[in-house]
Amino acid sequence: MKNVIITIDGPSGTGKSTIARILADKLGYTFLDSGALYRACALAVDQLGADIDNDAICKEIISNIKIDLDHDRVFLNGTDVSESIRTPHVSALSSRIAVLPSVRRLLLKLQRDFAQKTSLVAEGRDTGSVIFPQADVKIYLDATSQARAQRRFLELAAKGAAPSYTQVLNDIEERDHRDRARTCAPLVVPDHAVVVDTTHLNLEEVVETVFKIVRERLTD
Repeated sequence: MKNVIITIDGPSGTGKSTIARILADKLGYTFLDSGALYRACALAVDQLGADIDNDAICKEIISNIKIDLDHDRVFLNGTDVSESIRTPHVSALSSRIAVLPSVRRLLLKLQRDFAQKTSLVAEGRDTGSVIFPQADVKIYLDATSQARAQRRFLELAAKGAAPSYTQVLNDIEERDHRDRARTCAPLVVPDHAVVVDTTHLNLEEVVETVFKIVRERLTD
């Protein structure tokens, strides 16, 4: 039986990871968090004090690391880095390393290898446009930058971090610009994707909306 691929793309702060994880659980599929892969790569480079903007150096480092995903946990060379990769510092670095062509090529193969083994729900910024252009179902989650900043601000505050809302909004808008302006796999709405605006929806409403789309597309 053919493995099913569902992609969920969109800018930072739209709830892609949360929705993809819930959807994967509901369907019994594997959850592929592409953002976690880039964050782990950024962490590996940062730990060595290397230049995060140097394509050749990052390629050499990443070619010699091992990244594993186990449900909600992320392992870098056997060490659980699930919390370490979620800091604002690593988040900013992951956006910078994501523009490097060599890094994207390395992770492209890694992600496609997952799809050879199992049905999956993949989330990221180019999963439906570049990684899995022939995906069975493509979803694009969107929301205003203000709504996304408010969600991220509350999330960080709950974890004890204390950036201001203005700082979070600036970070999100800067990341949006980098993601959309990069020459290699920029953030776009994938062909045939269904756009879901989450600005005024709560988590349950987004899950219900996305699950309905998936059911309809898979039935068709």
